[in-house]
Amino acid sequence: MSDFVVRAEGLRKRFGKTQALDGVDLAMRRGTVLGVLGPNGAGKTTAVRVLATLLRPDSGHAEVAGIDVLREPQRVRRRIGLTGQYASVDEDLTGTQNLVLIGQLLDLPTSQAKRRAAELLEWFDLAEAAGRMAKTYSGGMRRRLDLAASLVGHPEVIFLDEPTTGLDPAKREDMWGVVRNQVTEGASVLLTTQYLEEADALADEIVVINKGHVIAHDTPDGLKRLVGGLTLRVRPADPSRVPDVLRVLDKVAAPGSTASADGSAGARPGAASVPVTDDSALLDVVPALREAGIELNDFGLHLPSLDEVFHTLTTKKEELV
Repeated sequence: MSDFVVRAEGLRKRFGKTQALDGVDLAMRRGTVLGVLGPNGAGKTTAVRVLATLLRPDSGHAEVAGIDVLREPQRVRRRIGLTGQYASVDEDLTGTQNLVLIGQLLDLPTSQAKRRAAELLEWFDLAEAAGRMAKTYSGGMRRRLDLAASLVGHPEVIFLDEPTTGLDPAKREDMWGVVRNQVTEGASVLLTTQYLEEADALADEIVVINKGHVIAHDTPDGLKRLVGGLTLRVRPADPSRVPDVLRVLDKVAAPGSTASADGSAGARPGAASVPVTDDSALLDVVPALREAGIELNDFGLHLPSLDEVFHTLTTKKEELV
């Protein structure tokens, strides 16, 4: 069995004058979450639609669960779950009827389909609304029902295209729990999202797509190190000691770098920071600050945020991989 449950090579797709995919390669390891990031119009949804057999590429090759998406699309569809950007439930059916119908289409016995529907409605906090028609649901409730529908058949591979759009922060975190639970149970998840904290929280690896190209593929920490190294940030209890902190930090600065006051992204007034080569800088800084009698309110090593990574990667003209 291959370590990769999704593979795509050289995917190209044009819509009129727009080259939506321009040679996209990606791979997702079995039992992991692959985050796919990119600006609007980058090609994320087009890639998902190709992998989910909803769209034929102009050229290229793709396999899901070891099955060629072009040669055997029906077999692929039986192994996947898909939630698109917009809720696609039948508004004239109740929540239960929507999920039971999906189960029956997947050839589940009716009794099993009903049990699975009840389980999912409970998971997504929709049990009290199970007997209401979906047209009476709020936008967020419909979104959750749509997400539940993608999980009815215990899919091996789950495609989630911006799944938490329209959900409030609490429901979004609930969805994160569902994703983690699916992976624990053996599923693999490909997730596109506009919420960078979502990708950081869930993804084992991240692909960044821009203008139809994959411009980076690494772990979240790997991407952060790609665009910037470690930064040591120190906040003294007494803001007047910042100059003293700067003198200490300068001694551990990475080659070609110097410490700065409030000069790094995310810093608040009264802090100092310095780029460092690795975490060994802590061994030198801690005793030096203690010797200088500097009390601290905050102290730590930080990688760039995923927001910084995304901005850097998608604004660079040259490809980074």
